Order: sequence, then C-alpha cells, then structure tokens
Amino acid sequence: MKRCRRCLLPGAAPGAVIDRRGVCAYCREFAPALLETAEIQRRGFADDLAVTLASTRGTGQYDVLVPFSGGKDSALLLYKLKVEHRLRVLAFTVDVNLPAIAWDNIRHTLARLSIDHISYSPPDEFYRRLFAYLLRHQEARGAVYTVSYVYAPLFEGDAIRLALEKDIPLVMAGYSPGQPEPERMRYEFSRQLIEQTDWTPPQLLRSGLFDAADLARFFNPLQWPPNVRFPRYLAPFHAWPYDQAAVMREVVALGLVKSARHASPVFSNYPINWLLMYSDLKHFGYNPYAPEFSALIREGKASLALWRVMGPVVDAMVRWRVGLGYNVIQQMNWLGLSAESLRITEARGAYDPVLTP
Repeated sequence: MKRCRRCLLPGAAPGAVIDRRGVCAYCREFAPALLETAEIQRRGFADDLAVTLASTRGTGQYDVLVPFSGGKDSALLLYKLKVEHRLRVLAFTVDVNLPAIAWDNIRHTLARLSIDHISYSPPDEFYRRLFAYLLRHQEARGAVYTVSYVYAPLFEGDAIRLALEKDIPLVMAGYSPGQPEPERMRYEFSRQLIEQTDWTPPQLLRSGLFDAADLARFFNPLQWPPNVRFPRYLAPFHAWPYDQAAVMREVVALGLVKSARHASPVFSNYPINWLLMYSDLKHFGYNPYAPEFSALIREGKASLALWRVMGPVVDAMVRWRVGLGYNVIQQMNWLGLSAESLRITEARGAYDPVLTP
C-alpha cells in the first residue's frame, strides 16, 4: 500500500490524499505554526501539572493512583512520580487480557521502585461476552475504536472507584500524546465527564444482552452523593515533552524493564489488539493504529526509521497470522468467533456515553 513518505500514513486512511510526490494531505498542511501552537498548549499543561504535583504531595496515604498495564509509558510514569517528584504512588492493574511480557514488566518495575500495587481480576466470562458482542456489532470506525472505547472506560472507571475508596486526589495515566481520542481527553478528563456523565454505553443497554450487574461495571458518577470529591484524571505525557523512542531507551536504561523487546509496544500489547487490527485491516485495508503513529512521526515524537520497518512487519504478522499475529487465531478461539463474524453493524457513536443534563 502507498504510504506517505514523511509520516507513513497509509493512503487508505481517511483524508490521506497522497500526492504525486508521495506526501499526504496532513503533511502538506502541517506548518511550524501548528507545532508552536501545540507547544504553547503543552507548556500550559506542564505549568498546571507542576502546581498540581507540588500541592498534592503528602496530602494522604497515597498522592496518586497510576493504572499500570505493563507498558513502557506507564512504567516510566511510575518512575517519574515516585523518584523525580517524590510522590506516594499506588499502582493499579486490571488483570484482563494482559500478555506474559506485560506481567514481567509489571513485576520488574514494581520491584525496582518499591511501589505498592493492587491487582484486580474481574470475571473472565463477562469480558469474553463483551468482546465477542462488540466484535460482532462494531461501530462504523471499526474494531479498535469500538472495543478500545468500551474497554478503556471500564478500567478507567475502576481506577476512579479505587481512588474514591482510598481518598486519592489524582489518577494519572501513561497515555502518550494522541491517546485517547483528542475529543475525549487532552491532558485531563473534563469535570463534566467525571462528575456528570454515565459511562454506560447506550448500545449495550439497548441490546438487552447485558444485565444490571454487567452494566453496573461502568462508572456512573450519579451513583455517588452530590458532595463527593472526585479525583482529577490526568495524562502527564500530554504535558511533558515526549519522544517514543527515547521512552523505550529510558525504561531499559533505568532498569524498569529487562530489554528493548520488553519496552516495545509491539510485544507488550494486549493479545486482543492483534484481533482488532486484523478486523480493521480486513474492513479498511490499513492498520488502525497507523494514523496515531503517523501523527507522532509528523510531530517529531516517534521514529520514522523504526516504523518504516516495523509497520509493514506488524501488518504482515496480522494478515498472515504468524509470529505475534498468531494471537489473532488464539483470540478468535477464546471468544468463539470466526473471521466472518467480525462485522460493522452500528452507526458512528453508538457506544459513546451520553451526557446527563
């Protein structure tokens, strides 16, 4: 497939419009002024973060809760908060669909930093039913968007509940710039989202296949008393300068993970993500993560040389279901699905939470 020679955006991605020089529309429209505007915004986030960390230090048993799935970014975040900012940190892992290498990273990082840790293992049966339903009833943006934006709010909501239980004022996630979707978060989840919005996906409610106990797994702030103090939910890597390759090198150099392989998002990724990529490659013809990585490359936050090689390798593993791509077969077997059952049936936004007036 044709890819932009500057950022590797696939020609099939929405809005790519690659010209005769091999340059996509996003790169053609990209200007230094855009970087300057983004940098001004980042510095504003950084100023807020510095004040927030200083004012929070020492206010309770724990200053901050960090969701930790064993990836490079959350490992480095734990180091920065514990060592550089001298905060009392509690790490929190939701044990769903984590690969062995992620658990290796979790154990290694926690031992290196001597950080308290809570692991929660929700029922496997619920997640199998949920993932299978979502993959049979994907919204228009495909499998990665559908599953990620129903699954992520589940563990984000679990983190908020734990922070409330332990009176922790901050939740900080290792999201890199561009994660999650900008309309959902730029540095911080809005107070409106945390204090006024039922996170239960409307389409799951309408399906009739999930009972009250299933739906209660989604965070709903309206179930708490009006005077409760909800934590702030921040993404510090939206505020700090970010370079993906530098993060991968740093977590190895600091001894947070064992090797470059352990630091790579290709290896520490959720197994189900390989099935999601397979579905989206099947439906759209390009890897759904490509636009995210292309944006990082365009902004100088990820390596063009690295992803020029790794992008096609990952796509080949997914398409042919070899190497790590064998997870496609394993996850389909786990969920009782076939390639034919991976379908887009829902309108755009079908699973988005509804703001309660």
